[in-house]
Amino acid sequence: MTAGVRQETHDARGGRPAAGRVRLPVLLAVVALLAGVGYRLALLAFDAPATNSDEATMGLAALHIARGQDFPVWFYGQSYMGTLEAYLAAPVLALTGPSLFGLRLVTVALYAAFALLAWRLTLRLTGDRWFALLVVALLALGSDRIVKNQLIAGGGYPEMSPAAAALALLAYDLCAGRPGRRLPRWTAWGLLAGLMLWVDPLVLPYVLGVGAVLVAFRWRELRGRAGAVLGIAVLVGAAPLLGHSLATGRNPLAAVLAAAGGGADAPAGWADRLHGGLLLGPSLGMGFCSPGNCATWQLWWALALPVLLVVAAVAAGRALRTGGAEHVGGGGAARAGSAGDAAAGGRVGAALRLALVAAAAATLVAYTLSGSAGRTPVESSRYLSCLLVSLPALLWPLWRAAHRLADGRSRRPGRRVVGILAAAVLAATVAGTGYATYRAAGTAPAARAAEARHTELVGTLRELGVRHVYGGYWTCNRLTFASGEEVVCAVVDDELRPGHDRYAPYRRAVAASAAPAWIAPTGSPLAARLDERLRAAPGSLDLITIDGYRLYLARS
Repeated sequence: MTAGVRQETHDARGGRPAAGRVRLPVLLAVVALLAGVGYRLALLAFDAPATNSDEATMGLAALHIARGQDFPVWFYGQSYMGTLEAYLAAPVLALTGPSLFGLRLVTVALYAAFALLAWRLTLRLTGDRWFALLVVALLALGSDRIVKNQLIAGGGYPEMSPAAAALALLAYDLCAGRPGRRLPRWTAWGLLAGLMLWVDPLVLPYVLGVGAVLVAFRWRELRGRAGAVLGIAVLVGAAPLLGHSLATGRNPLAAVLAAAGGGADAPAGWADRLHGGLLLGPSLGMGFCSPGNCATWQLWWALALPVLLVVAAVAAGRALRTGGAEHVGGGGAARAGSAGDAAAGGRVGAALRLALVAAAAATLVAYTLSGSAGRTPVESSRYLSCLLVSLPALLWPLWRAAHRLADGRSRRPGRRVVGILAAAVLAATVAGTGYATYRAAGTAPAARAAEARHTELVGTLRELGVRHVYGGYWTCNRLTFASGEEVVCAVVDDELRPGHDRYAPYRRAVAASAAPAWIAPTGSPLAARLDERLRAAPGSLDLITIDGYRLYLARS
C-alpha cells in the first residue's frame, strides 16, 4: 500500500493530481480497514456471531495440534475440508487455552488480510484509488452471513477469500512483468493454489480462472524454471491431501461432491434450486440480507447481479481487445514508466477482471445446480462467500459510468441515463449492505447471553464433577471444547440412539463411564424424550435445570 501512496498517476483529463488527492483516498481506506477490523473485534467481544459445534470441532483440532496429540488432515469425521484454520489457531490456543476469542483472532487477521489485498488488487486492476476505497468500505461492512463466513472458524470460509485475492494479485504482478522476485512469486502462487485444493474446492473457480490468465500471458516463461517451481509448489501446498489419499486409497472428490448436495437423500427440485441459487443465494451470500432471512426488497441484488456479470464481462473483454486503454494506470506495471508497460498492465487487468467475472458466474452456477441451494438456501448461501473477491470486477463498469456523469462527460442523453442508473446501483449497494450490517450488529447481545448460559452450564458440570455426558450434535463438541475436554460428550439423536460423533475417542470414553449424564437444551425434542424416560421410570434420573438446559444425572 505504501507504493500506492508514493505513485502519482494521471487523471482522465491528463493532469497530475496534487499530493493531497493521492493521499486522501489512501488515508480513508486505512480508516475503513480499521473500522472493519474494529467492528469484527467488537462482535468477538460480544461472542458474536453465535458459535456452534462445527466451530468447536475446529477448535478441538487446534487444541490437539497445540498439544502434539493429533495432526488431522481433514475436519474431524469426514474426508474433505482441510484443517488449515486449526493449524493457524494452534499457536494462539497454546497460549490462551480453549478460547473462542483466541480461535477467532486468526479469522479476524484473515479478514484484515483480505481487505488489504482487495485494496491492492483493485488498484492493480483499475488504477483508481477512490474506487479501491469504495471496495474496502464495502468489505468493512458485514451482514449476518458475511461475518459468519469471515469469523466462524468452521472450515474453509475465512481463508478462501484472502487466498483468492492473493492469487489474483500475484498473477497480475507475474503477467505484467514486474521485475525481481519472479521465482518467489511463482512459488507463492503455487503454494496458495495447492493449499486451497486441500482446504476447500469452493475456491477452485478462482484458482482455475486466475491460472488461465497466467498461462495465457506467461506460457513461454512457464516452459522453463518457472513452470517447474510452480508445479513443485502446488504439490507441496496440496501435500496433506495427496499424502492422505495415497495412504488410505480414498478419493476425497467423491466425499466433496456428496457434501455439495449430490447425495440421494431428500433431493431438491429445480424450482427450489433456482429460487435458492439465483434469488436468495446472491442476496444472502453477498451481504444484503437481515439475519436468517431476506425481505422482498432486499432481493433486488439477485436481479442486478446477472446484469452486472454480463456488463462486467463485456467491458473487460472490450478492454482486453483494445489493449487495456480504459485502465487508469494505478497498477504495478505503470510504475515501470513506459507506455508499453502501462498498456501491458491494462491488458492484464482486463484479463483478470474477466477471469474474476467468469469465476463468479461459475460459482453461482455450481451452487444453483447443487441440492443445497434448494434444501437449505439460507444456511448454504455460505458457499457463495468467494463472490466478494469479484467485487472490483463487478462494480468497475458502474463506477466508470457514474464517474463520467460526475465529471460532466456523459453529455448524450443515453449515457446520462446509464450514469444515473449506475450511481443509483452503487448507492443502493452501500445502503443495502449498511442496513444489513446494522441488523447483524443488533444480534450481538443475544449471542452474548447465549454464551453466558453455556458458560454457566460448563461451570455447573465442573462443580458437580460430571465428566461424561450424552447430548445432541449441536451440544456435544461445543461443550467439550469449552471445557477443554474436562467434560467429554458423545452424540445421540432425538430417540437416544448413537449419533454422529466427529471424534470417535469421545464416544468410547463416555461408553466406558460408569454413570454418564444426559444434557439437552430446554424445549428440544431430546429434552422431551428424556422427560418421557423420566416419567416412565421415576427415580432413575435426577433432573437439574440450568438456564437454557436440562441436565439428567444417572442415579448410582
